[in-house]
Formats: sequence, C-alpha cells, structure tokens
Amino acid sequence: MTSMSPLNTRHADAPLHVPADAPAPQAPTHCFSLMAEAHPGILPRVLELFAKRNLVPERWVSDRMPGGGHLTVDLQVKGLEEREAEHIARCLRQIWGVESVLRATKG
Repeated sequence: MTSMSPLNTRHADAPLHVPADAPAPQAPTHCFSLMAEAHPGILPRVLELFAKRNLVPERWVSDRMPGGGHLTVDLQVKGLEEREAEHIARCLRQIWGVESVLRATKG
C-alpha cells in the first residue's frame, strides 16, 4: 500500500483554486525604439499613431543625438494585441524621416 502526501491529492482534471485577491495577469507591454532625423514633425507623427487608437504610452523618452541631426524615441504601450503592435511598427517605418524601428514585447 502506498501513502499519498497531502500535496498530491488533487485530481489531474480538477481546476486549480485561484484566490480572489490574486493579482490579475499583466497585459504585455509593447516597446518601440526608433531613430529618425531631427525634424519638428517627427514626434507628433509618431504620437499620432497611438492617439488615433486612444492609447497613451506608459513611457516616452526622446533625445536629440549629439551633433543634432538625429532623434531617438523609445516608448512603451500597454493595451495592444500583437498584430496591432506589428502594424504600428510598420506604420512607424513609413513615416518620412524615420530611419529604423525596433519592436519588442515584455511581460
């Protein structure tokens, strides 16, 4: 006869109990990083892609590079599906003056 430990008594098909106060799963954060010419129209064009989707970036950092000819923009957005994030990255790449766009997902 084998004895079962109390930790192994749950049946494999029984649902796991999740406490009511357990934190909800975090939505992924989509990160975009771009390099662009330092032109006054770049920043509003980038922000427009999110504003017209009623999204406000969680984080936005832009810097003018030494020498003044280029900008870097790093932003993070929650509330996007993977497909929509990829579409926004393609749209960012089509903005005049944007030279490169990198995209990543965390969470």
